[in-house]
Amino acid sequence: MRTFGYARVSTSQQSLDEQIKVLVSEGVKASRIFSDKTSGSHTDRKGLSLLRVKVEDGDVVLVTKLDRLGRDTADMVQLIKEFDSLNVAIRFLDDGISTEGTMGKMVVTILSAVAQAEKQRILERTNEGRIEAKAKGVKFGRKRTINRANVLNLIDQGISPTEVAKNLGIGRSTIYKLLKESN
Repeated sequence: MRTFGYARVSTSQQSLDEQIKVLVSEGVKASRIFSDKTSGSHTDRKGLSLLRVKVEDGDVVLVTKLDRLGRDTADMVQLIKEFDSLNVAIRFLDDGISTEGTMGKMVVTILSAVAQAEKQRILERTNEGRIEAKAKGVKFGRKRTINRANVLNLIDQGISPTEVAKNLGIGRSTIYKLLKESN
């Protein structure tokens, strides 16, 4: 029996260090820890794919938390089935559960559904907050760095949008967007 580890964070700005530290403290060799910096809402992840290729009959995969393996219930059930067909167990350290045994698989499936529901609640709350902020006049996106008056003045002087874009080092589409907004 070999022990592998899997760690995941949702964005490239987040750190895997804490999860990897926990996995190493549980006896997983650094060379057997696979990781991803991407959403858990799908299973098309490089680190997860490599892990799926490396594991063999009797191996165990350690994951710090259930939601680190995945957020979608259907995907989690499929992953559990896939690992189970290889006789590979998955242990979730923080949750104290494992796919070893029938009850373990059932508990993991239920908790996967809870994780997916939590993801949906987060999206709903985020969207509600965004709608409320927009209603209060909050603007989203990058702050404008282009002097609109300067661009419009150059166009009024008869300089073509292509020349203005070239001189200011911005895209022509930006010029046309400004012109459209000014009408």
